[in-house]
Amino acid sequence: MRRAFFLLKIKNNNMYYNENTTVYLNGKWLKASEAKTDLYTQTLHYGNGVFEGIRAYDTEDGVQIFKAKEHFERLLYSAKKMHINLNLSVEEMIQITSELLEKNKLKDAYIRPLVYLGANMSLQPTEEVNVFFCAWEWGKYLGDNLLNVMTSSYQRPNPKSCHVEAKVVGHYTNSILATTEAKQKGFDEALLLDASGNVAEGPGANFFYEKDGKLFTCPLGNVLPGITRATVFELAKELKFEVEEKYFTPEDVKNADGAFFTGTAAEVAGIGSLDHVKFQMDWEDTMGYTLARMYRNRVAKRECQQFELV
Repeated sequence: MRRAFFLLKIKNNNMYYNENTTVYLNGKWLKASEAKTDLYTQTLHYGNGVFEGIRAYDTEDGVQIFKAKEHFERLLYSAKKMHINLNLSVEEMIQITSELLEKNKLKDAYIRPLVYLGANMSLQPTEEVNVFFCAWEWGKYLGDNLLNVMTSSYQRPNPKSCHVEAKVVGHYTNSILATTEAKQKGFDEALLLDASGNVAEGPGANFFYEKDGKLFTCPLGNVLPGITRATVFELAKELKFEVEEKYFTPEDVKNADGAFFTGTAAEVAGIGSLDHVKFQMDWEDTMGYTLARMYRNRVAKRECQQFELV
């Protein structure tokens, strides 16, 4: 079979890289403009690949990669679930990430490791495994304003149909559909349900709501086990905020005092309403607001080390 390649071309309006950007690809450091990939990769055709989203912060003690160990452990877990042989250790991937930031002179950055497969039109994983690392400056994915959210007509994938707890490339078509629907209907973001009609998560973030001085979030099983989600549990415990994992419906959420999304790209993002129903408390008076401020304070200052950064 003839192999075809495409060149990553630089565009003046590209927010992810420019003519000076350096990337890591299969053990080599290349300019983004020199990086090539196979057009017959199974990841491109069928979505079998895994990735992570990681943030680095410029702290009082220099650049820190937020919970790098946990992110790369999850990447290895995702690869294993998808039968992808990723022959890099957590320590090796942390070192690659550190070099990536240094080579691109980045301090506050979003880091994207991507593991994708070689050419294969059959429905089995390939022996060829490609590893790509890139990074760029990226503000909060969902912005700083309160979000107007809609209940999506799309559900999260059934956990018996795929490994929903793995961060798989192809899974994000579900997220694209949900977010696109929300935007087309004039909302900022979507909230997806599970197959039973209970709230699951946002297209790219976990979900919490507050009621009567208590936080609620759905159990693991239908959602990605978010690292920022776990961090919120840590912060809530420190603040003596009670958090309960339980199943709940959109109607439960509409009676809430407040709500927020959590994710590496989004950080802690406040939500103002669900299906045009506003929450009962001002965002600044909610537990979510306190957690959002605490989160930002921790990742930006020396206290960030309490999160066991590598």
